[in-house]
Amino acid sequence: MIRRPAHRKISNRLAHDGIDPATVRRMTKPATKSVPLIDILRERARLNSMKPLPVLACLLFTLSLPAAEAPKLLLAKTWDESFDPTGWWISEKYDGMRGYWDGKALWTRGGKAIAAPEYFMAELPKGVELDGELWLGRGKFEETVSTVRRQTPDDRWKQVRFMVFDAPKAKGTFERRMAFLKTKLPVNGKHVQPVPQWRCKGKSHLIAERDRIVKAGGEGLMIREPESVYEGQRSGTLLKVKTHDDDEATVIGHKPGKGKFEGMLGSLRVRATDGREFSVGTGFTNAQRKNPPPIGSVVTYRYRGLTDRKSVV
Repeated sequence: MIRRPAHRKISNRLAHDGIDPATVRRMTKPATKSVPLIDILRERARLNSMKPLPVLACLLFTLSLPAAEAPKLLLAKTWDESFDPTGWWISEKYDGMRGYWDGKALWTRGGKAIAAPEYFMAELPKGVELDGELWLGRGKFEETVSTVRRQTPDDRWKQVRFMVFDAPKAKGTFERRMAFLKTKLPVNGKHVQPVPQWRCKGKSHLIAERDRIVKAGGEGLMIREPESVYEGQRSGTLLKVKTHDDDEATVIGHKPGKGKFEGMLGSLRVRATDGREFSVGTGFTNAQRKNPPPIGSVVTYRYRGLTDRKSVV
């Protein structure tokens, strides 16, 4: 059997990856010193950065930060209008920040500790795990995130509510868990409150309720299957009902700004849940550009639809 020189195998692999011939010859030329792997990776990264990227429509906001042990929470899929949700439970979709109470401490969805004031924590039941949304009110998402992410809580916490929509460790169906919550949450609590739920009477009713909430400044609705169990993953038993499309992505890079954004964030490089990578450059406030979501954090982006190649448009 004829053995091919190792440098030829590397050369063929690099050429297959799209690296130009001159660079291939330089990086694979036989020599007494081997080519550092980092040089190869840098060249691949340079070429990848030159590929065409999909275009984002508008809004982007931070959901969670990377952590060693993030709680396993139930995540929603999107409602398809061909599905009849009659009998499901409806609630408002709050445009706040996901919160998880483990019975002792309050955490973000990504596993970052939340420094809530003592008067807020006093309303949370000890030893009972809760899943909900930290919320300041409709249209106040950025203020909510700014308040919750502070290491030292300020007076804005007096207006924050923890809207509880589930008890992850409680046994039984969603309806049983709702009944359980009523026995554990404070009556007329100022900061900790159960999310109001009402029955869906059909598709037309659901659409009318969605439009009513959106017109009032809300984000949309969530619907839950009555007999569903709590799953620590994305599930079709929890559906979001909104007037626009959105999805989640992980931040994998930052690109510096130019012109009026010099010295700040220009755009984020993100990887979507299906593996697509693209850049996000719109929808940021100046404060977000000065302090962008860190690499590894999860963000939600809004878009108008997909092309045939499944790029965001």
